[in-house]
Parts: sequence; structure tokens; C-alpha cells
Amino acid sequence: MHDEDLIEDRRQEREADERDSDQEDSAAGSIRSDFWNAPNAPPEGSRITSYWKSLPSDVEELTGAAGEDQPDRSAGAPGCLDAIARGEEFATRMHASLLDEEPVLEIESFSLWYGDDRALVDITLPVPRGQVTALIGPSGCGKSTLIRSVNRINDLIDNLRVEGDMKLNGDSIYDPGVDVIELRKRMGMVFQKPNPFPMSIFENVVYPLRIDGVRRRAVLEEACESTLRSAALWDEVKDRLHESALDLSGGQQQRLCIARAIVAKPEILLMDEPCSALDPVATNKIEDLIYRLKGRYTILIVTHNMQQASRTSRFTAFMYMGRIIEYGATGDMFRRPHLKETEDYITGRYG
Repeated sequence: MHDEDLIEDRRQEREADERDSDQEDSAAGSIRSDFWNAPNAPPEGSRITSYWKSLPSDVEELTGAAGEDQPDRSAGAPGCLDAIARGEEFATRMHASLLDEEPVLEIESFSLWYGDDRALVDITLPVPRGQVTALIGPSGCGKSTLIRSVNRINDLIDNLRVEGDMKLNGDSIYDPGVDVIELRKRMGMVFQKPNPFPMSIFENVVYPLRIDGVRRRAVLEEACESTLRSAALWDEVKDRLHESALDLSGGQQQRLCIARAIVAKPEILLMDEPCSALDPVATNKIEDLIYRLKGRYTILIVTHNMQQASRTSRFTAFMYMGRIIEYGATGDMFRRPHLKETEDYITGRYG
């Protein structure tokens, strides 16, 4: 796909998302019972029905964002961030647009402590299947802690304690009987700085397959090529597959790490500020890659870049002091958030 075609596709999709969001908001009921009584409600007993009905009571009722249901942001929750800083209770504001999505990852009343310090507070977050969901918020609010809790990297930290649960396609992540190694095989992880292994480009890509027991050369070669094509890197490295991955540029190394993360077809791809160490040109290529991967993969991405969140994600969750403050469709979060505090952060008034 040429760059001009890709840019046009992304522009058209953003416009379509905004139209869909407007239609969803105007049709959404003001409370959950309206949704369950609607003619097109999910069938009783389906996973999405069970999930939404099981949401804890500390998650605020979902409301529409248009017409008479649109919240008054000037009076929505005055001083809610100050109230959180004082340790007072706060209910996450979730948008009605999330009701139409089936979650692949379900984070349920999840809290985490480092010793006596509580880093995450009663996080409830459904991550929609096949979509890109962005986590935004000021430094130290818990975004990276949350995403690292999904694949349990935080288990390596001393004096760590958790409450609540996470489920990946219905399977508990924190059940005592979970094999953490097998769990991590179901996920891909991309970190802030590229971390290619000190081996060839080819061996970097197929490494997850090798540790999973794949030995047939033809299978590995096919997987390497198809994955590098998916990562928009094949044309740049096809004649260098047996050279060291450490010789690649920073942007190429990060795309190689993404290729390595998706070669085993993970159920979710976790990205912790994947562009923070890259220049604008490399960042643009990573964002284009995220656009190409969505639909095929569920992506949860942490970013400090508001423009990046608006360009790449379908849904956005705003975090502050270890809590999810507001969560909804990215178009709504950026154009008409329910809370003034969300608007103030997105527009740069603090953070």
C-alpha cells in the first residue's frame, strides 16, 4: 500500500469512526437496562452479556454522550482529581459506546501494591477485541504498571501484592494454577526501547517459534517472511536476514521487535510507549504499522503522546493516580469527554 493510499484510508476511517460514534451515542440508552431490553441486545448467556452485567458497582452507570443524555462537563464531577488525591471514592466514567464491543481482555476490580504503596486502585477495564485501545495519563499514574500486570512481568518485583483478576478470552490470568510461561506465549509485548536479541534478523523473528518447538526450516522461513511483511520490514531486510539485528536502525529494530511479538499469533499485543525512543520518521512508520495490524490483533498501547492516541486508537482510557478516570471511544474522549478533568488533560492544561 502506498503512503498516499494509507493516509487517505486513515482519514476516511477517522471520519467513519466519528459518524459511527455520533450514531451510537444518539441511539444509546441512558442506563444499562435500556441496552439489555433493546431488540439488538446480545443474547442472554453470551460472554459480552455476562461481562457487562458483572461489572462492579463502583463503575458508574454508562450514559450517552449526545442530545439530552450528554453530560454537563462543567458540573460533571467538579474537583474529582482533588477528591482522588484525598483518597475519596471515585466511580469510573465509562461511555455507552463500549457496550457494543466484546472484550478479549477483561480487567476486573484489579488493585496492585508495591509493599504498602497502592499503585493501581480497583481498575475495571474491558479491552475490545480486534481494536486498538490507548492508555493515557500523566507520568506515574500507573499506565505501564497496568500493562505489565497483564503479562505478569510485575511478578518479578519483591513485596508485590494484587487483588482482583484479569481474564484473557475468559481464562483467569491470576489464577494460582496458571502457568505464567504459557500465559506469556498468548501475548506479545513491545517495550519503550527496541530490544532485539544479539543474533540474526531471521533468528530474532522466529525465536518464539523455536522455543515453542518448531524446527522445520520451511515453516520458519515462511513465518519469517510473512511476519516481516506484516511488520512492513521485509523489503528493507530481505537481503540481510542473516546479518545481526543490532546493525539495524532504531526504528527498524522496533519494527523487528513487533514482528517477533506477533509471529506466534498472540491473542493480544501489549505496547508500552513503543515510539518514545524514536525519531518522527520512525514513529510515523510504527503508527502506520499499528494501523495495518488492527483488526488482526487486539492492541493495548501506552502513550504520552495525545496526537498518537488520537491517530492510532479506537478507544482511549484516561488514568490518574492509579485509577481509570474515563474510558470511551477515542473520538468522544477527544472531542466531547464526559469529565472536564479529562478535557483539561487532553488539551494540555495539566500533566
